[in-house]
Amino acid sequence: MAMSAGREDGEPMMEMNTTPLIDVMLVLLIMFIITIPIQTHAVKVDLPQNSPQNAPPVEPEKNKVYIDAQGQVFWNSVPINDVTLRQYLDASIARSPEPELHFQPDPNARYDVVDRVLAIIKRANVTKLGFVGNEQYRGDF
Repeated sequence: MAMSAGREDGEPMMEMNTTPLIDVMLVLLIMFIITIPIQTHAVKVDLPQNSPQNAPPVEPEKNKVYIDAQGQVFWNSVPINDVTLRQYLDASIARSPEPELHFQPDPNARYDVVDRVLAIIKRANVTKLGFVGNEQYRGDF
């Protein structure tokens, strides 16, 4: 503990000695840290169990709808019109499991063409839809 003497002129010391207070606070802090239970943060997830009778499902095929800069719609690299697109979508939805549909418009494609094709896809009740090629717009925003 630190001690300080009074002044030479005999006046009383007016400063409070805070060293014992700091020592007590450090001891209390150490005791507090020791007595806190270690908390483990765990997220419980029900994972599927591998069993020989439950084979994993077959990977469904992936269909791709592409719109080029001129507004032409392609289904797996084959040019199609709106009626044929709807027929292909209805046929793919009827399959089990439903194949994924990858949608990739060209950056220079007109918005109304892209909107029209998305409306056809929505009306067909496609549940597995993914947008492909969004990394090409990274520098635009």
